[in-house]
Amino acid sequence: MPQFDVSTFPTQIFWLVVSFVLMYLLMARVALPRINRVLEERQRRIDDNLDRAQTLKEEADAAAAEYERVMEQARESARAAIAEAGQEMADEAAQRRAELEARLAADIKDAEARIAEAKNQAIGGLRDAAVDVAASAAGRLLGSAPAPDAIAAAVDSAIEQGGRR
Repeated sequence: MPQFDVSTFPTQIFWLVVSFVLMYLLMARVALPRINRVLEERQRRIDDNLDRAQTLKEEADAAAAEYERVMEQARESARAAIAEAGQEMADEAAQRRAELEARLAADIKDAEARIAEAKNQAIGGLRDAAVDVAASAAGRLLGSAPAPDAIAAAVDSAIEQGGRR
């Protein structure tokens, strides 16, 4: 093997030094600056992405806060609308109740007036029937009928005494 031949060591060392210097220069002047640029570009992109992510996170937090604020306003507005609608319904119910009570009071008054008139008509009819029955009974018992005015006065007196009790 020629590498282990001592007579060729100086030339091998010379070419080793030459190739090392060339490789060092090639690496220092060409490859390492390119690698350094790639690494710097990658770091810059990472930093930009982190900055953009932070900005987007802040925007998302602001949007979430705005969303919560709008939702709270909507809830408050809904509560107010429900309360207002409830109050309106209560007012309307009270108004309808008052109208119904007034109508029922008027109906009750009319019914009482009709009942009183029917009662008066019934009493008037009853009075006439009582006068006829009393005249007929007095005529049978006494043999002759008393005067119609006397019978009517007696029936009226009996009705008045019955009403006082």
